[in-house]
Amino acid sequence: MSRFALNVLLASLLISPALYAADVRVEVLQRKLDHPWSMAFLPDNKGLLITLRGGQLRLWQEGKGLSDPLVGIPRVWANGQGGLLDVVLAPDFAQSRRVWLSYAEVGDDGKAGTAVGYGRLSDDLTRLEAFQVVFRQMPKLSTGNHFGGRLVFDGKGYLYIALGENNQRSTAQDLDKLQGKVVRLTEEGKVPSDNPFVNQPGARAEIWSYGIRNPQGMAMNPWSHTLWLNEHGPRGGDEINIPQRGKNYGWPLATHGINYSGLPIPEAKGEKVAGTEPPLFFWKHSPAVSGMAFYNADKFPQWQHKLFIGALKDQEVIVLNVDGNKVTESERILGDRKQRIRDVRIGPDGYLYVLTDESDGELLKVSPAA
Repeated sequence: MSRFALNVLLASLLISPALYAADVRVEVLQRKLDHPWSMAFLPDNKGLLITLRGGQLRLWQEGKGLSDPLVGIPRVWANGQGGLLDVVLAPDFAQSRRVWLSYAEVGDDGKAGTAVGYGRLSDDLTRLEAFQVVFRQMPKLSTGNHFGGRLVFDGKGYLYIALGENNQRSTAQDLDKLQGKVVRLTEEGKVPSDNPFVNQPGARAEIWSYGIRNPQGMAMNPWSHTLWLNEHGPRGGDEINIPQRGKNYGWPLATHGINYSGLPIPEAKGEKVAGTEPPLFFWKHSPAVSGMAFYNADKFPQWQHKLFIGALKDQEVIVLNVDGNKVTESERILGDRKQRIRDVRIGPDGYLYVLTDESDGELLKVSPAA
């Protein structure tokens, strides 16, 4: 069989073991995912949990494909950018079997905010049991925009939640609101006593850092053991930041972008503003960044010290070099596929896994071509 005929045959299969790009090898593990948002690997090669923005949590297993929707998922507000968002396993999953979810939740007035909770994954992998909500973004202000929702455990007993400003710019600077913030909770969902604003009157005790617009990717840097976050700018000015205790990351006072209308951001005072932290890295022309993952596996040495970030608008995976806190863009991959990239994760096998944000979204397994 010719190489051309082989590629045509493989492309027709649901699971395609060898679709090639110029610089990477891509396997399509699953199609027909309706706007997938995030994924989490179960231990012992038990499969991959995938959230679909419309409100379903599904299990993908090699050789079995996609499960029916799991039972016990909270009711989500699936409008605009809202819906079922991130999924992560508790650090003690082997004992507790807790699966954490973030999602958009509607209030009595029809506006929504981000909520976070957890349930126990049943032994037969078909349901979440006794789901309980431990956090709600308040007040609820979103009419469909800027939920954030990324969840990261730091390995030191804390959970970080990235929250968008619901497209209400000024709230990112308001310490009495949970819009435009990174919050820090314990692994049980409680407020740590050493959070920076615990004893400040009028401030929310959950807040870790603020001045954030619309965070879409967050991960622990495995070499510095610090939390990294990316966020959408407006028209221009997508950023990478290291959210630190009590620090202000500027939005909307400091930005490298402008309004979608072409006019300046009304509150903006410049690209650098006293009292705010400049971004670690920014794009003047927004790729619309999404999920992010550091490569710290042994499978592909050429990917060591690389940071992978999805791009929705640019429809690529951006590959960056990381040297301490210095970041430089290395290359871009998967651009030939013309698909919005929603999430990227490094699997326990050392491969890069990617979700595409389409009504017929895909789960991809990616490796270097050589």
